[in-house]
Amino acid sequence: LNPLFQAMESEISAAFDSGRPEDILSKAFRLTVTREDIRTLKPQGWLNDKIINFYMSLLVERSKKEGYPAVYAFNTFFYSKLSSTSHKAVKKWTKDVDIFEHDVILVPVHLTIHWTLLVIDLREKTIKYLDSLGQKGDSICKTVLKYLEEESKEKRNIELTASEWTLHSMGTEEIPQQNNGSDCGVFVCKFADFISRDKPIIFTSEHMPYFRRKMVWEIIHQQLL
Repeated sequence: LNPLFQAMESEISAAFDSGRPEDILSKAFRLTVTREDIRTLKPQGWLNDKIINFYMSLLVERSKKEGYPAVYAFNTFFYSKLSSTSHKAVKKWTKDVDIFEHDVILVPVHLTIHWTLLVIDLREKTIKYLDSLGQKGDSICKTVLKYLEEESKEKRNIELTASEWTLHSMGTEEIPQQNNGSDCGVFVCKFADFISRDKPIIFTSEHMPYFRRKMVWEIIHQQLL
């Protein structure tokens, strides 16, 4: 093991094991991540909203660099609010941003005890649903397309033609699947990571223990490796 890797490993272990749960380990994007939050990245841990929102913010930050698609990410609470109310209830969420100026929009979706990801590609006019348990999300895609139609009309005064859009729940043969009951949040983060670089999704469930540790370092240092 090279010294740099050893230093990273000891830092990751310390983040998990030493100190109090309420210790603040990272602060950025108007989010505060405590040791208790970081510990959800331990093996078999269920990732919480703070970890997923922080990681999505890191992806958005990276997308500002040259050579990356322009990425916007909604907060983890966005979809549950939209699906239980209407566009009107979430209208103010984008008051300072035109989401249509981006290439890719990431929508993390929390289904009671399971995380999934919805991806809007404005270049291709596609809405894809990625679920590491292989469930279909056709109704989720439709809800978000309806949101896009209303958002476009409200913010840009442009009618979005729904028939031009392709909605697709990705099948188990298209994307990797989790082999336990706890890795869905990590899958969501890594689906988003690969998509926000326009890269094919080539990881598997075997990579999860490594991804968990890597994410600890990235969140603490506010920097993607």
